[in-house]
Amino acid sequence: MARMLLIVNPVSGTRDKRALIERIVGELYAKGITVDVAPTQHAGHATILAADGVARGYDGVLACGGDGTVNEVATAMCGARVPMGIIPAGSGNGLARHIEIPIDPIASLDVIAAGHVDDCDYGTVNSRPFFCTFGLGFDAAVSDRFAASGHRGLLTYLRSTIVEFMNYKAQRYTITVDGRTFERNAFVVTGANASQYGNNAYIAPSASIRDGLLDLIIVHDASAFNKTLVGLDMMTGTLGSNRNFEIIRCTQAHIYRHEPGPSHIDGEVSDLPQQIDMECHPAQLKIFTPANKPQFRPIITPARSILRTLFPFH
Repeated sequence: MARMLLIVNPVSGTRDKRALIERIVGELYAKGITVDVAPTQHAGHATILAADGVARGYDGVLACGGDGTVNEVATAMCGARVPMGIIPAGSGNGLARHIEIPIDPIASLDVIAAGHVDDCDYGTVNSRPFFCTFGLGFDAAVSDRFAASGHRGLLTYLRSTIVEFMNYKAQRYTITVDGRTFERNAFVVTGANASQYGNNAYIAPSASIRDGLLDLIIVHDASAFNKTLVGLDMMTGTLGSNRNFEIIRCTQAHIYRHEPGPSHIDGEVSDLPQQIDMECHPAQLKIFTPANKPQFRPIITPARSILRTLFPFH
């Protein structure tokens, strides 16, 4: 039987993990995988546990939690020969949704048991890894308010988004990509390895975690009405056709924000400075993925993802 380490964040998402973990262990055993369970105890603990799992020769290291937990586990596994599995149990689950891993935790186990592994990219921002997105501006302000609320879940996130939408002001950025420097007055500046923030909000609809590139996303300052349209396009995967949206595909970029402000890395509040360097690291992370991931299609893919969330397989 294969032997894997299951790293669990007991406080991610909105559900009690004890009964879920018991079921995960039983379901994986029935699929030929024995599991050792390691709960996290503090921020950064998942990285320590994952590094130990790699050193001890597990056949896989599984992250059960949200994008913050996935980030911590993946940070220890970049460049390792051991694959990472994702069992979504957070609020946004952005990387799992991008990969088309079922959001239902039990259904996601089929992906791990199938054993299909892809060599995936990751990004760094000032040498700190991100696997889904990092952001400056409005999205970071939302993450900041969401974290400060003390509550999790989609409703809290939507409330934080609405409050920040009414109050956030665009900032000035100087950006250098491929030797070209330009300035933008932007509502959002995001570096994307994957296509979405989570909760089916597609900030970079064309992003791929296997193309050796990052998508630098700039949402220009605009009227409240046009910014509302950006939000709608984000949820339907049609943001690429919005005139207030700019995308630059690159391997690295330098960003200078003229004023300090909030930032996030994979949805977790961070303290990035005004000078920011972004870089892609191709094919450095092995992840259990579905063997036949469908191509992204605007409207259709977001609709399918919502239906799968409302009506999970198990």
